[in-house]
Amino acid sequence: MPQATFVLEGDTIDYTPAAAVAVGDVVVQGDLVGVVTRSLAIGELGSLIVEGVLDFNKLTNVAYTVGTILYWDDTNNVVTATATGNKVIGKVVRAAATTDPTVRIRMSQ
Repeated sequence: MPQATFVLEGDTIDYTPAAAVAVGDVVVQGDLVGVVTRSLAIGELGSLIVEGVLDFNKLTNVAYTVGTILYWDDTNNVVTATATGNKVIGKVVRAAATTDPTVRIRMSQ
């Protein structure tokens, strides 16, 4: 018997929500952060993006440089450079100015 069997590429994973979610919502499950690929009703099987390059909401009074590790603040629904109490998303791949509403991140967890 093999010790492991290939299942899928891994850029998305199955997800069944306990509450309705909308496309683009960020979902935190333990230390795993994913983004909903389409709107889902309670108990409806769908998927989360867990790998790739995505634009995430950020506060407009903060700038980020390429290579900065960012975290998801699930309370305020924005990215942050503060690790404490937040979950790692990945690294900035396009600089974001204070006036930008989003920052582009390569997800890596």
